[in-house]
Amino acid sequence: MSGTARRMPIALGVDPFAESTLHNPGEFDEAALAADSVIYLPKYDLYAVARHEYVKAIFTDWRRYSSAFGTGLTHIGKSENWRRPSLILENDPPDHGRYRKIMAAILTGTTLKEIRRRFAEDADRMAADIVARGHFDGVQDLAEAFPLLVVPTMLGLPAEARDLMLVYSELNFNSMGPKNDIWKRSKEKADPIIETVMELCQRKYLSDDGLGARIYEKCAAAGMPDEDAATLVRTFFSASMDTTMNGMGFALEALAERPEQWAMLREDPDLAKAAFEESLRYRSPSPYIGRTTVCDVEVGGVTIPADSKVLLLVAAANRDPRKFDRPHEFDLTRDTSGHVAFGVGIHACIGQMVARVEAELALAALARHAKSITLDGEPTYHINNWLRGFSSLPLRAEPA
Repeated sequence: MSGTARRMPIALGVDPFAESTLHNPGEFDEAALAADSVIYLPKYDLYAVARHEYVKAIFTDWRRYSSAFGTGLTHIGKSENWRRPSLILENDPPDHGRYRKIMAAILTGTTLKEIRRRFAEDADRMAADIVARGHFDGVQDLAEAFPLLVVPTMLGLPAEARDLMLVYSELNFNSMGPKNDIWKRSKEKADPIIETVMELCQRKYLSDDGLGARIYEKCAAAGMPDEDAATLVRTFFSASMDTTMNGMGFALEALAERPEQWAMLREDPDLAKAAFEESLRYRSPSPYIGRTTVCDVEVGGVTIPADSKVLLLVAAANRDPRKFDRPHEFDLTRDTSGHVAFGVGIHACIGQMVARVEAELALAALARHAKSITLDGEPTYHINNWLRGFSSLPLRAEPA
């Protein structure tokens, strides 16, 4: 990532966290890619990179770009944090590897087959019900409803945890951005339930047959305290939910606008996986991830000082024309390998395989039951500092 000439970062005037930008983030992504250099956002004393080449390289260079100081804007080593840091996402080797190993021992191919078998009928029933109604909300009735059934059940969380977890997760992602009005509203809503959420992740509240109980068993066998197990349960819930819900919502919108691609999915429901992957590339639900430099680094000829926050612009990188041909087109037949929506390297999303299973089941089930889907109104964007997605997606379905 070195250059022969010393360059200065380009100061970008677009605020990625302004509500106007969050409603329409494409301008920021395009400006970041057009800069073709390291960007500096003076309002946040923050560096950022958009080129796919740079983003991927930084993802895999954990020795110089640390996750242990937080993956948002806040340097968690210098400020008070409202929650315990994630043991996987906000941790570096060697400790990171100990916890990642616990989760890898649980999220095996056998576990994924078990999830697919257990929830395939639920996906089919849910799809049949909403198609029979004719009109439905793609987010509330499927993209959100199905993961909210799968993940808490899979973990063995009590029923009362489901809605609370969404409020908690909303704050978790808003907190990764600036302490703006969006964050304040989220914090006020979540404050009364934060302790309850962590309590519901304790072993005594989890069913004996869920993945949560297995996490506790593996942690105990490794000599780790129950507090670590509870934190892993909490982390896994977030890792398996938000990208799934928002990615599915984006996939539904894209397919509703492209009847020829819906017909392809109808003909071959196995393309549900491709539809989800392309939606993650095309409209990345998690558009940013942060790192902290542990030494002076050079990116594209620009020196970034040690102890600086660097924002990896995932959504922009996934539309980099140097990596993807026709990046602004949604194409079900595209080779999406190399997209960075789930991260890359040792800190890649631990819940990504579960997210893929959830999305494949739901989208394939809908394709079996609906001859066509079309937009039945304007989508409503859900405003979050660190996530992109819809809060509502009105759709009309014609039964097969």
